[in-house]
Amino acid sequence: MCYVKECVKDIVRIGGRQGRADFLRLDMNENPEGLPKELMDKVKAELTPEFFSTYPEPEKFLKILAEYLGVKRENVCVTNGSDMAIRYLFEVFGRPGSSVVTVSPTFEMYRINCLIFGLNHKPVMYNPDFSLDFSKVLDAITEDVSIVSVLNPNNPIGTVYTDEQFDAIARKAKEVGALVIVDEAYHYFYDKTFLNKIFNYDNVVLIRTFSKLFSVAAVRLGFIVGNETLVKYVWNVRPTFDTNAVALKFGEVLLKEPGLCEKLVAIEKEGRKYLTESLSEHGYEYFAENGNYAFIRTKTPVSQVKERLEEKKILIKTYGQEMLKDYIRISTGSKKVMEQFTEALYEVDR
Repeated sequence: MCYVKECVKDIVRIGGRQGRADFLRLDMNENPEGLPKELMDKVKAELTPEFFSTYPEPEKFLKILAEYLGVKRENVCVTNGSDMAIRYLFEVFGRPGSSVVTVSPTFEMYRINCLIFGLNHKPVMYNPDFSLDFSKVLDAITEDVSIVSVLNPNNPIGTVYTDEQFDAIARKAKEVGALVIVDEAYHYFYDKTFLNKIFNYDNVVLIRTFSKLFSVAAVRLGFIVGNETLVKYVWNVRPTFDTNAVALKFGEVLLKEPGLCEKLVAIEKEGRKYLTESLSEHGYEYFAENGNYAFIRTKTPVSQVKERLEEKKILIKTYGQEMLKDYIRISTGSKKVMEQFTEALYEVDR
């Protein structure tokens, strides 16, 4: 038997559901309807045989991205989705044998990357009412910690940090020599950003994705923003052609399209407003702030609701953790999509 790293032998991975094409897909925080067709056609017009025969060239996208963010080109690194950004950051800054602090529940890939790299996961649990004792987050940042993850907003509940709380985390992390990862996958559905913190602290990086608001989850496009030194270290481990050319082309077009971001946000906000008002009228307990998702407590068993919605060709997210088991999570989208979902929910959840 060949050598296998002990830390990866017993990892259990659950892949994403296959065969989703014929469903209303509300299970993975995607845009249920995608981008406008005319925008897709604009990108497709540039995908010539010569385009596909050439290795990806990220510099044009990186310059557009840097200008869009108001930073220098040296402050950004493109990645194959933000989950690969997380992996690179763990690879570069995860000190062997050290710990990683996150809240829990949160994005599962933080725990998985701890297992992959043999790091100790230190989750700070939410209270049963889904509030967070912030003092426990600070207490968890001890000398053994090399990475602290700050998802803002956090998935699936949508909680956020104040400026004062973030500054406290960054200072405490700096004291122990830890990197702070600001994960802003859902930034565009929330009015604040911690982007400026990369200039205030030399141990802070920020990651975002094009999979949520910009609706191109299929092509895998994400990025890291940080000071020049930290970003250079990430480039040192990144494969030469990490991000494919189609993803880069979409990034160029999307960032230059006038008013696109505002239009997509407005569509989602209208749908989320309809959803929350409807859920309230029907007596549901829910969390639906700050992200393109809603976390809903069902009135009948979750397994039953899930099965009946799938019969109606609607996919939702459910959880096995004890504190989450009575809830479903759905992607939010246009008012039309939310009307379709609520009509089905009220029929099956009774």
